[in-house]
Amino acid sequence: MKLGTLEWVPAGDRPDLLADPVARAIGAMTSEMASEGASGVAGEVSVAPIDPALADTAAFCERYGVAPEESANCVIVAAKRGGETRYAAVMVLATMRADVNGVVRRHLDARKTSFAPQQEAVALSGMEYGGITPLGLPGDWPVLVDAEVARRPLLVIGSGIRGSKLALSGEALARLKTAEVVALAQ
Repeated sequence: MKLGTLEWVPAGDRPDLLADPVARAIGAMTSEMASEGASGVAGEVSVAPIDPALADTAAFCERYGVAPEESANCVIVAAKRGGETRYAAVMVLATMRADVNGVVRRHLDARKTSFAPQQEAVALSGMEYGGITPLGLPGDWPVLVDAEVARRPLLVIGSGIRGSKLALSGEALARLKTAEVVALAQ
C-alpha cells in the first residue's frame, strides 16, 4: 500500500500500535472473518507508526505527505433529548466540517447536539484524544460516515493512540456494523 511516506503493515500484526479497544475490535473482526471463511474490514486495515507530536491532521499531512482529502477525522458527538444523552461517532474528510447542529442532530433525533467534551470522549472511548477512531467504540454508538468519506479508495484515520494511524478504504468504514452513510459535511 502506498499512502504518503509511511510504512504500512496489517493492523492485526501490530496491536502495540493500537489503543486496547481498537486492538480488541480488529482481533474480534479477524476471528469473525476466520469462522465465516470470508474477508472483512479487519483484513483491510493497515497501521503505521507516527510521531505522536504530529498526530493532529494538518501537521500529520504535511510531515507524512498525505493529502488532507485522504485523511478523515472522527469526532464524538453527544446527542441530548429528554434528559438522555447518547453518543455517536462522526466521520468527515479533513477538508470538511460536519453539520453537527443540523444534519447530525436531525439524524440522531436529538433536541441538542454538541461535540462531546474531551475528557468525556477519552473516558468513554478508551482512546487518546486526537487518535479516536470508529473501530473499537462502544457497540451502541452509531458511526455516521459522510458520503464523501465512503467514496474514498483509501483514507488515513486515527488508531486510538496519537503514535500511529490506520489506513483503509471509505467503503470498509461504511461496512462497520454500526456505520450509516449520510451526507454530513458542509
